[in-house]
Amino acid sequence: MSDIIQHQGTVESIDGNHIRVRIVQTSACASCVAHKYCNSSESKEKMIDVYTKEAASYAVGQSVNVNGTTSMGMRAVFWAFGVPFIVLVAVLYASIMLTGGNEPLSALWALGSLTVYYLILYMCRDKMTKKFVFTIKSNNN
Repeated sequence: MSDIIQHQGTVESIDGNHIRVRIVQTSACASCVAHKYCNSSESKEKMIDVYTKEAASYAVGQSVNVNGTTSMGMRAVFWAFGVPFIVLVAVLYASIMLTGGNEPLSALWALGSLTVYYLILYMCRDKMTKKFVFTIKSNNN
């Protein structure tokens, strides 16, 4: 199994060392020959930010490959789903113990803790951006 995740995309904009690349993320079903007759196939457009000192060598509209690592993907899943699940269960359990079994109030506290968690995650987005680094490579080579 390769440690590289690769998506083909198109350069949308270049600003200094910052390149925005539009990729089309497709499900496995989207490449099937019968996908037009099936409701389960889907595709979504995503914008990927790539920071590179070689940004001047790319042009808007150019076809490129954007690369990431599977460990980076697993880290993203952990921060987006793993930690919130742990926070939700921990706060729910603690609040049930503290409220004497008041489940509706405990559920509100648990959901409120997720709001606080995602707000903190949003405020740390600049720090997270440094940990999630994508590379870019021209398709012309």
